[in-house]
Amino acid sequence: MLISHSQKEALPMRVAIPKEITEAEQRVALVPQLVATLTRLGCTVLLEKGAGLGAHYTDDKYQGVEFFNDAPSLYQNADIILKVEAPFKEEITHLKEGAIVIGMLSPHRFPDRVEAMRAKHITSFAIELVPRISRAQTMDALSSQATAAGYKAVLIAANMLDRFFPMLTTAAGTIRPSNVLIIGAGVAGLQAIATARRIGATVKAYDIRSAAREQIESLGAKMINIDVKAEGAGGYARELTEEEKQKQQEVLFEAVAKAEAIISTALIPGRAAPKIITAKMVEAMAPGSVIVDTAAIAGGNCELTQPNQTIIHQGVKICGPTNLASMVAQDASNMYAKNLVSFLELFVKEGNISIDWNDEILAQSVLTFDGEIKHQPTKELIQGMKS
Repeated sequence: MLISHSQKEALPMRVAIPKEITEAEQRVALVPQLVATLTRLGCTVLLEKGAGLGAHYTDDKYQGVEFFNDAPSLYQNADIILKVEAPFKEEITHLKEGAIVIGMLSPHRFPDRVEAMRAKHITSFAIELVPRISRAQTMDALSSQATAAGYKAVLIAANMLDRFFPMLTTAAGTIRPSNVLIIGAGVAGLQAIATARRIGATVKAYDIRSAAREQIESLGAKMINIDVKAEGAGGYARELTEEEKQKQQEVLFEAVAKAEAIISTALIPGRAAPKIITAKMVEAMAPGSVIVDTAAIAGGNCELTQPNQTIIHQGVKICGPTNLASMVAQDASNMYAKNLVSFLELFVKEGNISIDWNDEILAQSVLTFDGEIKHQPTKELIQGMKS
């Protein structure tokens, strides 16, 4: 099915970029160098003043855009809104009925916002739902932002640990490299492995997907194997059975105890993060050791993780950052903006919107359309909350 929407000749498609509301969110959904790309698509770009300041993109760098002093007036003039995070309910009240919203909408975390967009007849696309197929690689925001997260997590661990990561040979003797354990070898985990190796640490990695071995070893890390095959859809791991979880804990206990720094990155899309590091494992670690749990936003891979906090449990520091990509805001914004613009190119041509629902990228990433919730897991979640 093809849905077309042509603007009046005097009014080209207006794409708006607001300033993100959450204080810790420094990213912006469009970087200056991509304004020309949207213009070539026949769009007029609208920008809230100061939208890019968190990523050090000042207003003067955005050439050829129309500036707005506040978000409400921006939204009232926008046909398409590009966002980093899901719009708050207050923002949604200012959107024009039938507007299109594209961003990391996290429907499992913000079902109330999804419902508000449905009621307002907003067409919303959750960029994190884009299928992992070759044609959609340039739109894969999960991977681009996970790259930033994996990199930054290692730097945080190195900063928190009271040891050197690399081996050092000095006049006072040789200092051995730190032992680093990476849990999860998806995009974030692989970037963490590469970064820890560059700094000079000895790295081991664990992933329940046997296919990850080749990638882990190609980066110079040693794979911890529990002899469980847990490949799931879309390249992600499936949820383990209780028996497999027990086996996982038995094998990991020793590896965790020997690690001086752990970066945990295991996530299951749309679900709570799997609990992999138990309190007993943490208690077996040496005092001064560090855990950086990048899955904190989904509850964490460690039983003791507290989102957005660093706690100390029997001498072990456990850090639960929830927005690591924002800590590398300039490059993370650059990658993310390219993801969004590539997605827009699927259905914006010469200033007109033409949505082909037979395109699996659009069909699988749409969240709300025409007053309905189109993403079945989110629909079931909201229906369950109402019943």
